[in-house]
Amino acid sequence: MTSLDRTEITDGFLAELDNFGELIGSLDRAALDTPSRCGGWTVGDVAGHMVGQITDVVEGRLDGLGSPEVTEREAKERAGRSGTELAAELAEGRTRSAEMLPLFDDAAWNGPVNSDYPGTVADGILALWYDGYLHADDIRSALGMPSARGEGLRASVHHVADSLQERPWGPATLALDGIEVIDVRGGGEKVTGDPLQFVLVATGRADPSTLGLDEGVNIYG
Repeated sequence: MTSLDRTEITDGFLAELDNFGELIGSLDRAALDTPSRCGGWTVGDVAGHMVGQITDVVEGRLDGLGSPEVTEREAKERAGRSGTELAAELAEGRTRSAEMLPLFDDAAWNGPVNSDYPGTVADGILALWYDGYLHADDIRSALGMPSARGEGLRASVHHVADSLQERPWGPATLALDGIEVIDVRGGGEKVTGDPLQFVLVATGRADPSTLGLDEGVNIYG
């Protein structure tokens, strides 16, 4: 379970949705049709998946969320939509998310999701925050825009660390620049360097050797 507290996660998640909506709202057709670093996906596909994922969550369509089949459906359902249309749908999902999140008491927040997702509600919202941050970076990368830093990056490092706890990698100690030290599987050899590069490496978006790591760090591998 994540070590981030509830307020951090809920406030950060909602702020990330605001940031994502602002990012995609002004994209024209040429930008949306630009290929991204997500194999075979355009910027519009990435945006459509993220927007669709939030809609699926607030509509209670949770089974299979994050699977290749569901992510492809989310993107295809929104193919051809404008940036303005995608941002409007996301704004609706953001409003409904803000209404729903306070309804979880502490037991529910720290309890299982009523779906095939293996983590807690807290873990699930952190995963959505991470997904919003990382997919926004996918879009920025495709369009030649600088990466964002801040709390979304920190949350993404925590999500990756949580995912690595369940994998045969490590033990290790993440001592990344500007991020508090995080132990993986009890702690071990230190991993240092840029936290964004670590997230990119751990999600298959960059060569792990750039941080002196092996392929086993990829949480999707």
